[in-house]
Amino acid sequence: MKAFPAIAIASGKGGTGKTTVAVHLAACLAAQGRAVQYLDCDVEEPNGHLFLKPKMERSESVGIPVPVVDAAQCTSCGKCAEVCEFNAIAMLKKPLVFPELCHGCGACALVCPVGAIRETSRAIGVVETGRTGTIGFAQGRLNVGEPMAPPLIRAVKARRNPDAIALFDSPPGTSCPVVATVRDADLVVLVTEPTPFGLHDLALAVDTFRPMGKPMGVVVNRADDDRRVQDYCQAENLPVLAELPDDRRVAETYARGELVFDRLPEWRDRFDALWSRIEECL
Repeated sequence: MKAFPAIAIASGKGGTGKTTVAVHLAACLAAQGRAVQYLDCDVEEPNGHLFLKPKMERSESVGIPVPVVDAAQCTSCGKCAEVCEFNAIAMLKKPLVFPELCHGCGACALVCPVGAIRETSRAIGVVETGRTGTIGFAQGRLNVGEPMAPPLIRAVKARRNPDAIALFDSPPGTSCPVVATVRDADLVVLVTEPTPFGLHDLALAVDTFRPMGKPMGVVVNRADDDRRVQDYCQAENLPVLAELPDDRRVAETYARGELVFDRLPEWRDRFDALWSRIEECL
């Protein structure tokens, strides 16, 4: 096992308790005296700060390069539109650029035969860094209405401390932002719930991450007598790392923006055991 692995906490759907697991793992590791950093990659709606309450030390704007076409120099050859895989450039009499669709790859500028395309930065959000006790903290905040989450997620992960265990709090689902989060992780912890929707979206997540060659484990949150998730995990050879019981007191603590440990100290043992299982999978 690496001294300082990166663990992605993900879920096939929202509302399963992914962030709850992530922030409590961070608090658990800090209590054990381990160096740990929590990175909130759910940049469209980061909320780990509500529970960890970090003191922010720095905020940096993040942008991506987008093309600007010199109409006087452009020969209307159309090569820029042909090379763009995201349809961010449409060829009319002159190229028409859609900045919100641009992924900042720079291919259009590279193929322009007359050098009529230059790049300028378009702000997409901010990265904020700080600390909460001994826990390092980083989060991204995507600008309202901005569709380009992956570049901001990469900027959050670029603030990773190589001398600490990294916990990537992933966006929910199985889309590009999730893949951008999970790509560099040593292990993916999938948080699900014992419902038909939870099982369906867990299967989607497994199908997404398995081709990436990522080892995975499952946390069943709000566990009850329904064993369909556990049966699926057994059939798919996925370790169940923890079964966290359905407890109204946990929901009440969560609603107050507090860590469960502060009200229910017996829950610390559950997360200590979860980390032990995670270590076995690394």
